[in-house]
Amino acid sequence: MNAPYPVLEAIRRPLPAMLGDALKARFAERFSTAAAVREHHGKDESPFPATPPDAVVFAQSNQDVIDAVVLCAEHCTPLIAYGAGSSLEGHLLAIHGGVSLDVSGMNQILAIQAEDLTATVQAGVTRKQLNEALKSSGLFFPIDPGADASLGGMAATRASGTNAVRYGTMRENVLGLSVVTADGRLLRPFNRARKSSAGYDLTRLFVGSEGTLGIITEVTVRLYPIPEAMSAAVVNFPSLDAAVNTVIETIQLGVPVARSEYLCPYTIASINAYSRTRLREAHTLFFEFHGTEASAREQAETVQALARDHGGEDFEWALRPEDRTRLWNARHNAYFALLQSRPGCKGLSTDTCVPISRLADSITGARAILDRASMPFGILGHVGDGNFHCALLIDPANAAEIAESERLNNEIVRLAQSMEGTCTGEHGIGLHKIDFLEHEAGPDAIQLMRAIKRAFDPHNILNPGKIFRS
Repeated sequence: MNAPYPVLEAIRRPLPAMLGDALKARFAERFSTAAAVREHHGKDESPFPATPPDAVVFAQSNQDVIDAVVLCAEHCTPLIAYGAGSSLEGHLLAIHGGVSLDVSGMNQILAIQAEDLTATVQAGVTRKQLNEALKSSGLFFPIDPGADASLGGMAATRASGTNAVRYGTMRENVLGLSVVTADGRLLRPFNRARKSSAGYDLTRLFVGSEGTLGIITEVTVRLYPIPEAMSAAVVNFPSLDAAVNTVIETIQLGVPVARSEYLCPYTIASINAYSRTRLREAHTLFFEFHGTEASAREQAETVQALARDHGGEDFEWALRPEDRTRLWNARHNAYFALLQSRPGCKGLSTDTCVPISRLADSITGARAILDRASMPFGILGHVGDGNFHCALLIDPANAAEIAESERLNNEIVRLAQSMEGTCTGEHGIGLHKIDFLEHEAGPDAIQLMRAIKRAFDPHNILNPGKIFRS
């Protein structure tokens, strides 16, 4: 297993006994070295094998996080923040050993400022939990990466998801953070004003930093009024090109669709088996339209006309809330449906994003690359913003398949980068995309990133070995 993933062979040292004693004294039953607990915190949804920490601390407050950071800093021991465990790029793996800091118990909604369209939550609050609390307010939080991820983890990876084409990503929707730095200081680098020109934008620096610059403990996010009308539709196409070109024309015409998702025939077949749906097994687009009754209808009619021009057929509507929920639950479960289509497999998910004008070239080029694959694969993604995923279904015991999947992934990423695209639209760098970032950003930018890391974390204790090599 290790040959394709040499980064997992990083040097580890045992947890210092004095640190273990200090953490046990401070956290009592919320400190664990049990093998099952460590194993759970040493794996995510990435293709990497489990790499457990030496211990796990369960935090419930800002002070818990501060104390854990201070104790680990005193012993120069790695500390890795852990939320919902849904990372796809190895962010959570303790490749240098150390302590996993589980913030899932920090799950309080601290304030809903409905008049200002904002909410402040602890880092362990999940997107579903927040939206459940917002039901009576007439507001919602739109960032939807599919998994019921924690808001702290979503901010740390700059997540986006199915609604990004209309509402943007976490970058646009995080207004402020509370962050514990590597030396144990609690920073709150924000106010709740809609805009500010006051100094360096530290909030944006921490958003997307993947736990390497500080531990996010609270997040203030932007909320939106629930639209008067919401409708969803499914449309099938005779080819990949026809589906993608429909999306491109929709975006270029300025139609403000809320969601625009592509799923390949293999993915649709997997969803049908997993979610017991009866979708036609063809190249498929899922759309959702938000607005007034009139504007949502106008958007839908425009997209329907574009789809017909490209051979789209079986335009099916989901107007009732329960039908829309069923449709999008099926889409959100697509990754797990693909995994179930090959029992025992692990998934390697690409995450390229290109300018919308290059989307057709990128996705058809990726398909041509994957046509050489010896393992099953699915293609799906948020094509409305140029972001799509290829999920390669790998036998984790087969080193040849692992190596092949990495070669194919490399070709797909290089193709996107040649089109002025990026290696990651929403999953982040973690362990898996370190080499791609070096190619994409260039040595000068990497050198500057390293300097920022040293300034914030001079002893390299916060999630070391992620984004770039230690």
